[in-house]
Amino acid sequence: MTVLPDDGFSLAAEFPDATHEQWQRLVAGVLRKAGRDAPDTAAEDVLSTALEDGLTTRPLYTAHTARNGAGGAGYPGFAPFTRGGRPEGGAVSGWDVRQRHDRPDPARTNEAVLADLENGVTSIWLSVGAAGVPLSGLATALEGVYLDLAPVVLDAGDEFDAAARELLRLYDERGVAPEAALGNLGADPLGHAARTGQYGDVADRTAAATDLAQLCHQRYPGLRALTVDALPYHEAGASAAQELGCSLATGVAWLRALTAAGLSVEAACGQLEFRYAATADQFLTIAKLRAARRLWARVTEVCGAAGAQRQHVVTSPVMMTRRDPWVNMLRTTVASLAAGVGGADAVTVLPFDHAIGLPDGFARRIARNTSTILMEESHVGRVIDPAGGSWYVEQLTDELAHAAWTWFQEIERAGGQQAALRGGLVSERIGAGWESRTKNLAKRREPVTGVSEFPLLSQAPVERDPAPAAPSGGLPKVRRDEAFEALRARSDAHLAATGARPRVFIAALGPAAAHTARASFAANLFQAGGIEPVHDPVQVDAASVGEAFTASGASVACICSSDALYAEQAAPVAEALTAAGALRVFLAGRPGEQRETYVRAGVDEFVVAGGDAVAVLTSVLDRIGVA
Repeated sequence: MTVLPDDGFSLAAEFPDATHEQWQRLVAGVLRKAGRDAPDTAAEDVLSTALEDGLTTRPLYTAHTARNGAGGAGYPGFAPFTRGGRPEGGAVSGWDVRQRHDRPDPARTNEAVLADLENGVTSIWLSVGAAGVPLSGLATALEGVYLDLAPVVLDAGDEFDAAARELLRLYDERGVAPEAALGNLGADPLGHAARTGQYGDVADRTAAATDLAQLCHQRYPGLRALTVDALPYHEAGASAAQELGCSLATGVAWLRALTAAGLSVEAACGQLEFRYAATADQFLTIAKLRAARRLWARVTEVCGAAGAQRQHVVTSPVMMTRRDPWVNMLRTTVASLAAGVGGADAVTVLPFDHAIGLPDGFARRIARNTSTILMEESHVGRVIDPAGGSWYVEQLTDELAHAAWTWFQEIERAGGQQAALRGGLVSERIGAGWESRTKNLAKRREPVTGVSEFPLLSQAPVERDPAPAAPSGGLPKVRRDEAFEALRARSDAHLAATGARPRVFIAALGPAAAHTARASFAANLFQAGGIEPVHDPVQVDAASVGEAFTASGASVACICSSDALYAEQAAPVAEALTAAGALRVFLAGRPGEQRETYVRAGVDEFVVAGGDAVAVLTSVLDRIGVA
């Protein structure tokens, strides 16, 4: 047996390093074979993906192309805290598994809280007041909870002061030593104003929150008084950079208020916990959390202090769907993985039925077990900053930090977060970004599995108790599924009124090998709008299509096959469908030079990948007469 020497010998030593230019030439060659001609130097541009905030994902990252390598990110637990707020990361205990509860019934909430704490949850996020447990029921909701062991985080909206005082009273009543009290009192006047559009009493609420912060600093070292909640902006459709910029501006507003009240910068920072959203875009989420710590470290450095940002990360409500909600389990798993890898201190996994109503016991169990599996079985927390050193993640972190800082500076020039909210700058900028994203959703360039892609019309709806009405009147709340949800709701109403869904006849020409791809595309498209495809018989021709269409009970039809068979059969088939009474005839695919021929024969529209699916489906339902 030959033993290789351990003196630095490399099996690749005889092979020269490939250059970036050589890689570009090879990629350009592959693109030319695929019919996408591009100069060697532009090959990467062809394969790049545009993100929000002017960012771009490139196909290749190296030490030479990355603008900010791992060395510039520092070390875990040290400024600028890009790689984590603690030197040990989550290796010792993972992250805080924080479950949200907003059921108004205090007794049922208490039952759910105890079940969570007994089965892996480590802190409770409790909605109190109009959108959750009544203030008078807080003691009942926390009955049997060891308040010196389980941190409690409040979310009480405009009732934060009364809720905080009631929680502090419970600590005293149950003999919890001030130094043993843990959690966050959840004061967030600016976030509440963003949600409600009510700014008249922000000054008074800021003063009340400042009093709580001073009290916590003086008497309750384990309690934070304030939450810098970026969810109102995320839920309004904000991009990652916009979410970060708004959180920075809010944090700076709190530093000004707290230091003006007499707290030091260090003490003021110690009263803040930042809340961000984690989406199923795992790399963007990882970069966002890393960038958030880096940006806040810069703010505190300028203010003459140093300290890591404490992060509470919540799986995105915007990505949750009402149709096929089981897919939400997959989304929240990816999002919580990204939150853990990104260095979150606390993670809330929203139950898969969050968009439908109040979660049941099964949904809460799956939510809390998601974090448990990631930490105990996948051991995600045992690796400190696992994404650190990835040229892609490092550059994405850097670019996102710069974009967020630019937005933060614009907010500051406008007079700060409150002024930017009241003046409409925040809503205008977020709205413009969401409008652009809505177009991508409508064209299914940003697919939503189970909704715009691979919907299941036969699935029975999931029923849940309605959730309390959330604060409203300010920034809107958006969802990725909203346009398709509206279409599906029209289909549901038609089903309830007539006993059948609106239908489309799939007129497949030729053998399965010729029509399957486009027939599957068309069926998927129409089902996204609640329109049931009828593909029977499997194939038709001009002689048989009229009778088959009439038997299908459909009002519209879609011709599906290969380009070659279209040239032979599409025109006579379209004529036969029109003669049989089809209100609208579609053809799947691009018509090329035959467009005029097909249109004269009766084809009304061509459905293609990348087309506006929402516009097509809306027009179909309108033409059929579905209200």
